[in-house]
Amino acid sequence: MSEKTFPLSKEQLEAVIAKYPTPFHIYDEKAIRNNIRKLQAAFSWAPKFQEHFAVKAAPNPRLIQVLAEEGAGSDCSSLPELLLSKAAGVVGEDIMLTSNDTPADEFQKAIELGAIINLDDISHIEYLDKHAGMPQCMSFRYNPGNLIEGNDIIGKPTEAKYGVTYDQIFEAYKLAQAKGVKRFGLHTMVISNERRTEGFIYTAKLMFNLAVEIKNKLGIELEFVNLGGGVGIPYRPEEEPVDLEAVGKGIQQAYNEILGTAGLTNIAIKMESGRAMTGPAGWLVSTVLHEKKTYKDYIGLDSCMANLMRPALYGAYHHITISGKENALCDHIYDVTGSLCENNDKFAIDRKLPKIDIGDRIIIHDAGAHGHAMGFNYNGKLRSAELLLHEDGSVELIRRAETNEDYFATLTGFDGAIM
Repeated sequence: MSEKTFPLSKEQLEAVIAKYPTPFHIYDEKAIRNNIRKLQAAFSWAPKFQEHFAVKAAPNPRLIQVLAEEGAGSDCSSLPELLLSKAAGVVGEDIMLTSNDTPADEFQKAIELGAIINLDDISHIEYLDKHAGMPQCMSFRYNPGNLIEGNDIIGKPTEAKYGVTYDQIFEAYKLAQAKGVKRFGLHTMVISNERRTEGFIYTAKLMFNLAVEIKNKLGIELEFVNLGGGVGIPYRPEEEPVDLEAVGKGIQQAYNEILGTAGLTNIAIKMESGRAMTGPAGWLVSTVLHEKKTYKDYIGLDSCMANLMRPALYGAYHHITISGKENALCDHIYDVTGSLCENNDKFAIDRKLPKIDIGDRIIIHDAGAHGHAMGFNYNGKLRSAELLLHEDGSVELIRRAETNEDYFATLTGFDGAIM
């Protein structure tokens, strides 16, 4: 079971809302630090372990900075994410650029920052060399095809646009060597929101065996194996969290049996978890504006899927509680909705909840990753603020809410007149 709690009492929350109106995302700094420390503890046996936080999960430099203070690097997929990492003080090989269909300016900035380049396709080697030059350290993203099932979020590897095949990967390393690259790693990312221990161990075994093959066939001793992210979280209260200790021990055994036997005992382990770092440490806080009774009972919020689109995009479950009614009987059934002109703009469908009143504060849990980050401006909706709750109880505004002026800022021909 996974207990769903919120770090602020009703009175504390109201004090925050008095200064920062809803809707907003709020993150718990202490929880984020605890999450990365648990991951690091699980891999403390490794010769070197580093978490490269997947910036796409929560692209805010203050959050990246908090994780960097705990030893994390960053995993970037775009030029703005590289700039966010730099703004947070993450530079050099603490950055990995793991993009796909990558334009030249992203490669150029990554080279300028001294980042590790993680290539997604064999054809990118020539493109990278032509437009940006070769990096000091490079890895390739491996797509194992039918060797791994994948899952609903990331898809089957054979259907995925990501990565190079088994046959291509050996040629890729040879081509990079010919262009002067001397330091290499290996990467994969084939699962997302996975909670099964055996899934992580199987992936590790696959990658460790491939690392041995690369050594035997090409004479390349890899500096690191990046096992990707994909560490899931228990979105539903009845779900169990990932047993990181068991995952770490299982991967340690595979490391010793496969890499140890081959004499490759200096290979570092990297991961690029995003969801597991900030997901359960973030909440979307909204206020109830309306109750509608037609064929169903609807609760309308001041937020919408522009603030959290996972339920609409994936049919994803996010737990909901009402501030001050956490222990009340869930004896009502509601659809909890936003105001977009789309019928899938629903945070919950036929959800059992306590009786909800106009003005109640709705807490949507596990929204700290792929929540605010996936926001958009459809219907002219403005993106909400982000707050960081510090360990001393103070609250910091780490992203202000968008304004109408922001929405019109990129338009031309209006002379700035919007009202």
